[in-house]
Amino acid sequence: MSPRERSILAVTCFGHFMSHFNMLVFPAILLPLSGKLALDVGQTLALSFWMYLLFGLTALPWGVLADRFGARPLLAVFYLGAGVCGLLAAWNLSDPFLLGLCLAGIGLFSGIYHPAGLGWIAKEFENTSQGMAYNGMFGNLGLATAPLLAGSVNYFWGAEAVYLILGTVNIAGLFLLYLARNGQGGLQVRREKGSPKRSLAPFLVLLLAMTLGGIVYRGMTVTLPAYFELQNRDLYQGFLVFSGQIGSANLFATLVTSLIYLVGMAGQYFGGRVGESCDLGRGYLLFHLITIPAALFMAFTTDIPLILFAMIHSFFLLGMQPLENTLVARLSPPEVHSSAFGLKFILTFGVGALSVKMVTLVKAGCGFSAVYISLALISVLLVCTILVLNHFRKKSSLSCDR
Repeated sequence: MSPRERSILAVTCFGHFMSHFNMLVFPAILLPLSGKLALDVGQTLALSFWMYLLFGLTALPWGVLADRFGARPLLAVFYLGAGVCGLLAAWNLSDPFLLGLCLAGIGLFSGIYHPAGLGWIAKEFENTSQGMAYNGMFGNLGLATAPLLAGSVNYFWGAEAVYLILGTVNIAGLFLLYLARNGQGGLQVRREKGSPKRSLAPFLVLLLAMTLGGIVYRGMTVTLPAYFELQNRDLYQGFLVFSGQIGSANLFATLVTSLIYLVGMAGQYFGGRVGESCDLGRGYLLFHLITIPAALFMAFTTDIPLILFAMIHSFFLLGMQPLENTLVARLSPPEVHSSAFGLKFILTFGVGALSVKMVTLVKAGCGFSAVYISLALISVLLVCTILVLNHFRKKSSLSCDR
């Protein structure tokens, strides 16, 4: 990497870490918050609906603004806005209405990162898959750190401290952004001048695939800590013996969830290597195909087998992201990369937020395990969509390899 690429990657990796950290703190303390608010799990989970919806729904307008004004100013708004809303959430945890508003603000400002940060990488990096892979690994680190840190801080100091830390760390991102190199890279200029005319059909099919993937992703991330807490009771008892009766069921579940996301981080690196050396469409298909049996087995297992299948699911569900993001970069014009990523995330995270409603309905009607059967069925539709995508890519003769 060039010094400029490394400088950009330092900023975007931290931003990716924080955007996912912001979203995954809430499910990590879902059950303790339910007790604090005197609400059942479904009612408490519903407080996060607008957070997840706005996280995706605002991605397109944020992307248009990033193409117009550049990534740096938008990322500054992200860090400041999410930080302030996090601090306000810490002061309003006893009021469901105000807490819901603060969570919505966190989602609104966190939605800036993906179109602005990934668009910056797509415009500036010679090896797009490599940049997306490293950036994706830090996003997964945010996924892994959020439940671990949130569960630990909640156990020792309470939920208020969790959101105080969230707000403070977001605001600290302004300093890192200040140190980043400025200016427009030569690669961006070359791509904008020499961009070939593209067919829209592959990108439109990719949008549908990413929408289905967003439903699976959000459904998995909002349920894992609570699912582990309920399904790993025998393993939790063994943990208490090992730890000398220190810890709670929630803390144990968040530790396991962090382990799962660390496995997904390894999947991101593997996905980046696949994107460098293999056909992007075939790798994208294979990664999603493997998640189907893994999700089904998660619905019927407990304790160690459940954790093993969750690791497989996370490795491939999160590992496909460098492939997917590189496909977005290859199938969209360089001058609107941020808008293209904004369109992606308005579908994957915005429409994907509907999975919160789906989880609530399926859990109430058929039980928690049925949620994972539903996610597996959605993945079947996703794989069929990717087959159509690869057909259109071949038909349009677009080179979407490295």
